[in-house]
Amino acid sequence: MAEPEVPETHAEGSTNAEIEVPETHVLAIASHVTSGYVGNTMATFCMQSLGCEVSAIHTVNYSNHVAYRRVKGRKTPPEEVAELWEGLKDARLDSFDMMLSGYCPSAPVVEQVGKIARELRARSYTKPGSFFWVLDPVMGDNGRIYVAEDTVPVYKSLLKDADLILPNQFEAELLSDVKIHDLASMKQAITKLHEVHKTPHVLITSMRLPASTANTPTAADEDLSTSAKLSIIGSTATSDSKPRLFRVTVPALPVFFSGTGDMFASLMVSRLRQAAQEANLLDKASWRSPDDVAGPDLPLAKAAEKVLASMHAVLKDTAAHYDAATKRMQEEQSRELNAGTGEENSAEKDAIKHLRLTRAAEVRVVRNVKALREPPDLEDFRAQPVAVESEGEPKPE
Repeated sequence: MAEPEVPETHAEGSTNAEIEVPETHVLAIASHVTSGYVGNTMATFCMQSLGCEVSAIHTVNYSNHVAYRRVKGRKTPPEEVAELWEGLKDARLDSFDMMLSGYCPSAPVVEQVGKIARELRARSYTKPGSFFWVLDPVMGDNGRIYVAEDTVPVYKSLLKDADLILPNQFEAELLSDVKIHDLASMKQAITKLHEVHKTPHVLITSMRLPASTANTPTAADEDLSTSAKLSIIGSTATSDSKPRLFRVTVPALPVFFSGTGDMFASLMVSRLRQAAQEANLLDKASWRSPDDVAGPDLPLAKAAEKVLASMHAVLKDTAAHYDAATKRMQEEQSRELNAGTGEENSAEKDAIKHLRLTRAAEVRVVRNVKALREPPDLEDFRAQPVAVESEGEPKPE
């Protein structure tokens, strides 16, 4: 009997070629929930789905995320974070290629996370590129800070030690002290993070700026009936700390999802490691590209393209699931009103409705693991250059 033909694993378009993230051991320090997908619950699954080994230290342990408005659990004290790290060291389980840090509930916890990162960084001084820290400085959004004010200066003190930071627009303003209201002020903020704080890679998420004509919704996306768009703008500093900007503009879905920042950060860990390997940068400090590499061609841009393509597919499916759940609830409510029971216990019914809708909006990451491994419609998420007029650039506020 003839041997079955084995497909070429590295052929163009092969499925396996899409998931070839190098062997990577990640230390993930972030929040944790028993049910749902935020923090380390989201990040661990995403990174493991792409082949990374993950060790997790949780900065909070909650029953579920706070959008439910009903939560049990506790914040992790900094002493416990330190103890868990010491335990890993005692057991010789403290060798990591990358570290991803996310939500920290207090300034002392942020300080402890910084100590761990600096210790891992110190070990890599004789071997450039052997350790890479992705810092997601979770502090607030939409003009509102939701951590203690003393957390901000601690994050600022850590910027010089991180390789990549992933602030949203509001967090980038807090860290750079530049108010972002257009592309010129965005460039000024990123330039300051490169030049003053010496952060090699910056990727600002969820920026609502004028849309790029280079990135438009696919035909399938037009059914979502939304014209809103979000921009993701990134940069890798040159050897003299100048920005190399790129931009990806994506459709904004009309549903609030918890955990998308954690999903973005964890997928960036995996995909940036892959892109750096493909660019032969894993033995270079901070995996920084030569100065002649333009913004859209940077490994950071290539990683962001795959991450955003995967995320859009997952969130689009989650939005459809949420819409179906909403429709079912409306039908149930209509039947109750027709039966004359709609006025009873209205407060409790509203609470139950909120809980059900929040559950329906949980990101369907497990059901869409294929989209994580094989980013669909990648051409719709190609990075584009960012042209910023130098005239009239605003000054820091």
